[in-house]
Amino acid sequence: MLKVIHFHIYKPILVFYLSIMKEQFELIENFNVSPEIIYKAWLNSAQHTSMTGGEAECSDAEGGVFSAWDGYIEGKNELLVPNQKIKQTWRTSEFAASDSDSILVIELKAIVNGTELTLRHSNIPQGQTGYKKGWVEHYFNPMKSYFGE
Repeated sequence: MLKVIHFHIYKPILVFYLSIMKEQFELIENFNVSPEIIYKAWLNSAQHTSMTGGEAECSDAEGGVFSAWDGYIEGKNELLVPNQKIKQTWRTSEFAASDSDSILVIELKAIVNGTELTLRHSNIPQGQTGYKKGWVEHYFNPMKSYFGE
């Protein structure tokens, strides 16, 4: 005899289990330019393209959509605090259609001779662990060159 198991009882446990299985990380890097320069470059299509080397279409408005690295990355600006904070939904073409967007938070803090940039990337699909290295290789390193460091 075949038994039918109703999963609705276990759904909260499954959701909790899946949420704790997401990847996340934090990176901190210093740049020798002001928070204002980084903030504007991040949200400007031409500057973002020049800064990273990948084609970008950006928006400087909350709710505005963006794409970067020739369409590999796309998302939406959720919160913009001028020259201080950028919070975006973020996904790549490697995300499954069923994957929820990841969350990217960029915080910019003025320091002597520049900016401390803190990048927090969370809600990344389980097993997609290469983004931390990608941020350094495809953003931070080219940004250092772009800003003349």
